Amino acid sequence: MSELLPPRLATDLFGDPIESQPLWFKASSFHSPDFDPESYIADLRSFVPLESLAAELRAHLSALKAELVDLINRDYADFVSLSTRLVDVDSAVARMRDPLAEFRDKVAAFRTVVDSSLSNLRSGLRQRAEASAAREILELLLDTFHVVSKVEKLIKELPTTASDLSSADIASIEKSSPNSGNSLQHIESGANLRETQSILLERIASEMNRLKFYMTHAKNLPFIENMEKRIQNAISLLDDSLGHCFVDSLEHRDANAIYNCLRAYAAIDNTSAAEEHFRTIIVSPLIHKIIPHSHSPVVGSSDGLQEDYWQIMQCIEKDCKFILEISASANSGLHVFDFLANSILKEVLFAIQKGKPGAFSPGRPTEFLQNYKSSLGFLAFLEGYCPSRSAVAKFRSEAVYVDFMKQWNVGVYFSLRFQEIAGALDSALMVTTITPAENLHGNQGKYQKLALKQSVALLESLRSCWSDDVLVFSFSDKFLRLSLQLISRYSTWLSSGLAARKARGANSNSTPNSEWAISVHVEDFVYVMHDISFLVGELSGHYLGHVLQLLESCSAEVLDLVKQSILQAGKALENLLPIVMDTMIEAIVEKSIEDLRQLKGITATYRMTNKLPVRHSPYVSGILRPLKAFLDGEHVAYLTHNARNELLHGATIRITSRYYELASDLVNVARKTESSLLRLRQGAQRRVGASSDALDNNISDTEKICMQLFLDIQEYGRNLAAIGIKAADIPAYRSLWQCVAPEDKQTQIVF
Repeated sequence: MSELLPPRLATDLFGDPIESQPLWFKASSFHSPDFDPESYIADLRSFVPLESLAAELRAHLSALKAELVDLINRDYADFVSLSTRLVDVDSAVARMRDPLAEFRDKVAAFRTVVDSSLSNLRSGLRQRAEASAAREILELLLDTFHVVSKVEKLIKELPTTASDLSSADIASIEKSSPNSGNSLQHIESGANLRETQSILLERIASEMNRLKFYMTHAKNLPFIENMEKRIQNAISLLDDSLGHCFVDSLEHRDANAIYNCLRAYAAIDNTSAAEEHFRTIIVSPLIHKIIPHSHSPVVGSSDGLQEDYWQIMQCIEKDCKFILEISASANSGLHVFDFLANSILKEVLFAIQKGKPGAFSPGRPTEFLQNYKSSLGFLAFLEGYCPSRSAVAKFRSEAVYVDFMKQWNVGVYFSLRFQEIAGALDSALMVTTITPAENLHGNQGKYQKLALKQSVALLESLRSCWSDDVLVFSFSDKFLRLSLQLISRYSTWLSSGLAARKARGANSNSTPNSEWAISVHVEDFVYVMHDISFLVGELSGHYLGHVLQLLESCSAEVLDLVKQSILQAGKALENLLPIVMDTMIEAIVEKSIEDLRQLKGITATYRMTNKLPVRHSPYVSGILRPLKAFLDGEHVAYLTHNARNELLHGATIRITSRYYELASDLVNVARKTESSLLRLRQGAQRRVGASSDALDNNISDTEKICMQLFLDIQEYGRNLAAIGIKAADIPAYRSLWQCVAPEDKQTQIVF
């Protein structure tokens, strides 16, 4: 049992194995596939001496060798038995080599045979493919030759009269045309030569389509190049014959022949020729009668298009509807034709450009807009003949449609309207004084709810932006922006004027277009305030509803943005109402202060005299005279009840405040002056030894001034009550009462 235990390792004094390795030495690193000795040594030498590293490596090498010896000693019996069994190995190898060599020779011979057979097979397949390709080309050339010959023969055999038809032709037509059952009855009776020609031409066109297919796959071949002249002649003959038959069918309104000719044009992919024939034969004479385009313009002729479009629509309904219905028939394959754009609209555009070029000119905005809207209505009429939405989209994508729309320079039209509308408002605002509207005091006129011409000009400009004779729906965003700019221009005109009036004392240099506010009478601000209120109500009411109704086809998000923008513009205008009210109040107060300044004479009246006040001063009756005159004027009828009360209370509060300031200053100065004089007198009396009892019994100048002011403010309170203001409710009046009233009357305000 003891032999199975591993040998004990030698230990040092502390019980650690002597062969134990340091922590920095990792033997497992040598087994890594990307182990690099140089990098390993470079990493360790920074903190381990090379001598220590070499010693550890030698110790590890010794350990490995010892382990190898142990392994050999452990399996030594197996190594020895293996060597004893390897006897006569060379002879065994020689016996095995001969069969393998023989097998290798057989495989090589078989490989040679297989390679030869594979090469022969590939050569045969290549020859077969070349022969097949040559055969296909030959068949293609033969088919091309046969088709060319057949087309030439059919073209030459086209009948010009009913007697030219033979039974063979009839049989050939019956085989080639799936819808020829009914037509053959006409052919046999000789009653419909055009339909017969159209059927044959449709058959020739189908053969020609085959010919184009063959030519596409056999191009650059000498045989095809030699036949190029014959092919081009055949194409030319087919185009001429088909054109004559189609024109003849159009002139006689032969629906069956037209149908067959259109199918022939579609087969050879030459729709433009059919559309051009229809334009020149049918459409052009009709349009020329309505819009003649001679070289010399007709004197006195109008460029209006509304009546012309009405006549053109009547002609289309009468003379063009038949081919539109044929080309739109179901499962006919004729949807490739666009007679609406390339025949009708193209000719209409040409006629307008030649006969009425002024119709496209935006220089006459009113006539231009009428023509533009009439043109949109005409296009909508044409789109009514489109059988589906995809047909409408195809019609709008046609080059003629795009060119037609480019003729209408709506951008220039809007610029002219912008100058016209904005210029009218700007001219109304470029004045030095505001102007009352016509028939201001009557009930005549278009916008009699507005009091000033400038406001009337704004409302007319705003309504012009969205009137039927100005608005272009595709430019609604620009007209909305113009409307907001007009409101902003009017608001700026008002705000700059009000600011200039307020700052006129401090700065004599006024801004442009602000002189009106400096020189205007205070009564005229009533009209300004009334017009602002009316415009704000109009913007948030009827005007907003009208704009939203015009834009009802837009999305809810767009309508909400339009609504918010107009309401915001109205809010900016509404914010001027308090400023206008303040301006009116300030103007009234300034006039009242002119009378208030007379109270300074009270000091001179009662100083150094024995006179006592017995009645109120004359100036008191004039303090509220400007306010009363303002309220009694005719212009006050334009103020609302709330605005009138606001003005009344605001003016009386400010007047009373100024009254208190002047009166308190007067009393304070009088008291200071009296105090100084009293000190001087007392000093003089002390020097001469006189008594001051006489002075003490007299009423002072300050008391007399206060008595007079008390009488004045009582009268002022009665005047306030006469206009409906309770004086005790005004803080400045209560302060004034406390300043000048006797001590026994300060607790209660009684007049």
